[in-house]
Amino acid sequence: MEINTYQPIAGGLPDGSSPAGGPDATLPVMESFYTLQGEGFHQGKAAYFIRLGGCDVGCVWCDVKESWDASKHPQRKISELVAEAAAEPGRIVIITGGEPLMHDCTALTRALRQAGLSTHIETSGSSPLSGDWDWICLSPKKFKAPHPSVPPVANELKIVIYNKTDFAWAEQWAAQVPPTCRLYLQPEWSKSSAVTPLIIDYIKANPKWGFSLQLHKYIHVP
Repeated sequence: MEINTYQPIAGGLPDGSSPAGGPDATLPVMESFYTLQGEGFHQGKAAYFIRLGGCDVGCVWCDVKESWDASKHPQRKISELVAEAAAEPGRIVIITGGEPLMHDCTALTRALRQAGLSTHIETSGSSPLSGDWDWICLSPKKFKAPHPSVPPVANELKIVIYNKTDFAWAEQWAAQVPPTCRLYLQPEWSKSSAVTPLIIDYIKANPKWGFSLQLHKYIHVP
């Protein structure tokens, strides 16, 4: 069952403003594709990904740095994106980036829901929350802290472990999400062999956490 923690104000965004555009509005899209969710609580489920261009976080270990500059990616109509997603049998659509919350996601998510699709987001939370979401995966980064609007409504907290100090960082954010939020520790890909044993030991000592693995990199899907 999908969980909707974000209840938008009728007719507008949380700050009372109107959503930008409608089905003919556009967003910068680096890529969109149908695959399996590779990480976290929904790992292994069929999902349609829409990767928006633009990022203001700039993680040094990011594996999609080409997404950072929104101007390098074509503007695509929301109506076209929804039609492509709805044509696939999977009912989950994951909005990712870059950093998707740099854009107003309200019109896109409402159109997806109207098409009978479940809206998920993967975000660092670096910008205020917009959009109507069934699942919010928050993955905060040290390079830019999440906006206060995001942690209280997160369904999933995913912390990328790069070195030993990241465990304290993980606990800092675990204290700011709801009690029902699913908690995951995930090894940074290039440091996986070094930090995976540390994560295993940490979870054994702190069983509120689960282990998240980038499954898609092992089974060679996007």
